[in-house]
Amino acid sequence: MTRVRIRRLLLSALAVVIAALWAFPVYWMVSSSLIPTAVLNSFIPTFFPARPTGSNYAGALADGSFFRALGMSLAITLTVVVACLLFAFLAALAISRFRFRGRTSFVVAVLVVQMLPAEGLFIAQYKMVSSVGLLDSVIGPSVIYTAAVVPFTIWMLRGFVAGIPADLEEAAMVDGLSRFGAFMRITFPLLAPGLVASGVYAFLQAWNEFTVALVLLPSEANQTLPLWLRGFVQASATRETDWGQVMAASTLVAVPVIVFFLIVQGRLTSGLVAGAVKG
Repeated sequence: MTRVRIRRLLLSALAVVIAALWAFPVYWMVSSSLIPTAVLNSFIPTFFPARPTGSNYAGALADGSFFRALGMSLAITLTVVVACLLFAFLAALAISRFRFRGRTSFVVAVLVVQMLPAEGLFIAQYKMVSSVGLLDSVIGPSVIYTAAVVPFTIWMLRGFVAGIPADLEEAAMVDGLSRFGAFMRITFPLLAPGLVASGVYAFLQAWNEFTVALVLLPSEANQTLPLWLRGFVQASATRETDWGQVMAASTLVAVPVIVFFLIVQGRLTSGLVAGAVKG
């Protein structure tokens, strides 16, 4: 019994250390955003803001371009999430529930697309988007992001769909429901965790993407938040870098992601058993 307790204590201590190492960069970013730059540039590190200040955030938001970039990022990200969930859900349902000619070829094609390096497609993507006049627009990057995220999202949802027995739908159909009604009332609620997880993945990929946005959004008036942050750092290149404002800008970029996780975290498990019990 003592050995088991010692082992648990050691594993718990290891877990705490790993969690602290993972959380420290986030803490350092937020903490530094509340400390004046003069204090940050000193040789003695400051691990806790004794006198927090909001001047760094005021400086980061001074030019007002943050809100324009925020709107651009939200528009692109939400478009990508909706499109990915729609296309990936239909594709995952088709390859998991139905047998049709070309099914294996489709699955192989999804795998092959995942193997293509994104950097090798930049020129082709730029020419394609430019030829239809979608540079500096929400639709251009949204289409490219969706095409890049959908293959992996299909594989994520395929596992969820395949894990739900078709017998549940058949039992509901015996009770008088149509195939569509059985799917919507029985199977679809059970897929909620998979849809949320896939949506989180698509959200993060679209929100944090930098290189494609750099190519397809050359105008400063239509930049996303990662591009805004890059420009914010470059604007300080002619003088001593204001690390307080840089950290404040980084925190502002991370806030919408945190809000999104707070909204969906409760729904990751709420659909695990919803619809499985007939009322």
